[in-house]
Amino acid sequence: MQEKPIRENKMGVMPVNRLLLSMALPMMLSMLVQACYNIVDSIFVARLGEDALTAVSLAFPAQNLMIAVGTGTGVGINAMLSKSLGERDQKTANRAACNGVFLAFCSMAAFMLLGLIAVRPFYASQVAEQPAILEYGVEYLTICALLCQGMYLQFVFERLLQATGHTVVSMVTQMTGAITNIILDPILIFGLGPFPRMEVAGAAAATVIGQFVGAATAIALNHKYNVEIQVTPRNCFRPHGPTIGRIYKVGVPSIIMASIGSVMTYGMNLILVTFSSTATAVFGVYFKLQSFFFMPVFGLNGALVPIIAYNFGARRRDRMIRTIQLGILYAMCFMLAGLLIFNLFPEQLLGCFNASDYMVSIGVPALRTISYSFVFAGFCIACGTVFQALGNGVYSMTVSIVRQLVVLLPAAWLLAQTGELDAVWWSFPIAEVASLSLSSFFLVRIYRKIISKV
Repeated sequence: MQEKPIRENKMGVMPVNRLLLSMALPMMLSMLVQACYNIVDSIFVARLGEDALTAVSLAFPAQNLMIAVGTGTGVGINAMLSKSLGERDQKTANRAACNGVFLAFCSMAAFMLLGLIAVRPFYASQVAEQPAILEYGVEYLTICALLCQGMYLQFVFERLLQATGHTVVSMVTQMTGAITNIILDPILIFGLGPFPRMEVAGAAAATVIGQFVGAATAIALNHKYNVEIQVTPRNCFRPHGPTIGRIYKVGVPSIIMASIGSVMTYGMNLILVTFSSTATAVFGVYFKLQSFFFMPVFGLNGALVPIIAYNFGARRRDRMIRTIQLGILYAMCFMLAGLLIFNLFPEQLLGCFNASDYMVSIGVPALRTISYSFVFAGFCIACGTVFQALGNGVYSMTVSIVRQLVVLLPAAWLLAQTGELDAVWWSFPIAEVASLSLSSFFLVRIYRKIISKV
């Protein structure tokens, strides 16, 4: 079949600031909705008791690993597809899209297997002596792993829309899934109407149902609106080694980078549980709350990748530089808002989770201290996106490894030896300063080696 010619894309002609905002704002809004569903999910679970909240919080490393594989692969698909469109190479763009769908099926098969054999050992390594938390956690995470198919299909078809500049349409898919989850959470957790009370299993069921709804919406909207690429079921099951290699050249470092967060969170949970299980619950609540600021920045970055990659392929250095400057500025401003809110309203934030007096007493200094790292984190996240868009995902991976494994966990362990829980939280600002230094070094390096030569 003859490939359809590529028409001129808005990523190469629209004024950069308007282009970035038009693509980023829908994605940031959809990410805000997803952050809200993460928070609402934990708020409802907290009503079941602190054991239930702790169990769901302890699932984060495993869930983050599942998400890391999907988002990392999506970054690789996004970068390759956008660059191919910028080069007006339709055949390669179509092949990248079809192989992306194939990789989604591979990912879901791997995690379904892990859901069968690894969930109980994962929880037992953290809370073996607390059976209520253990059983809650096994029930919750097993459902999320065995029914992960919707999540991976939603990931890949959303990235196909984003890579071709259809971010408003992509927003619809994300918001549809998230809103479905928010609606179902109280119904399935507490057994409203004709539905039985499922408790933490209900929270897991609401999550996976929302993912399936989002996936179905993404597939339908791709079929209707995404005329820039052609995805056929037959070609999705014809893996092409070189294409998969190019996707994972960018995607694997991104996967590793995000997966390191799972290792860090798991390690932090082991450190914090030596103080109390409530400390791990505070850490879990922090991660839910910080998603309200970090996830929109990730949405912004979802717009940065195709714009930078497209104009790199089109050899438009001026548009690349302007996009990078604006992306860093917007990311830092958004994270500054997070710093202010965490410092001004920590008691109110914790109160949303039915926090006990003890949980508030240790949670307030935790939120304030960790938030001091937010502005630095905004800069580093934006820089990491630049590295990925230009095919240098190893830089992003290196920064993440240094931040979370080389600096943060050792610093947290050393500070824990003081016996003061409040001291442990300072490991986050310490790690972010190291991340800032390394990100700045790599940004200068990539400018000299790649951007300046476009």
